[in-house]
Order: sequence, then C-alpha cells, then structure tokens
Amino acid sequence: MGNLNLTPQEEEELLIILERYLPDLKSEMANTDKKEFRKSLKEREVFMEDLINRLKH
Repeated sequence: MGNLNLTPQEEEELLIILERYLPDLKSEMANTDKKEFRKSLKEREVFMEDLINRLKH
C-alpha cells in the first residue's frame, strides 16, 4: 500500500474523527464478552492511538 498525502485540513479532520470514535471503541471493548472480538478491538485501539499521536506531531 502506498503513502497517503493529506492536506493540513484533512489531517485535522481525520484527527477529530479518530478522537471522537476512540471512546466508543473503548466502551465497546468493555462491553463485549467475546475474547477474539475484544482482541481485535484492542488491536484497533492501539493502531488508532498511534495514528492520533502521529497526527498531533
């Protein structure tokens, strides 16, 4: 997969979207009983947190 070039405005919008979705993801993780599903959500959380940190710097 190639690189994704975003304008500063697109980066800002993406950051807003990720930060708004992250609390819902954490809630979904806390409320699921399925171990495999929780694991996949945790992996997504780690990915999103990394992406958020990269967008902020």
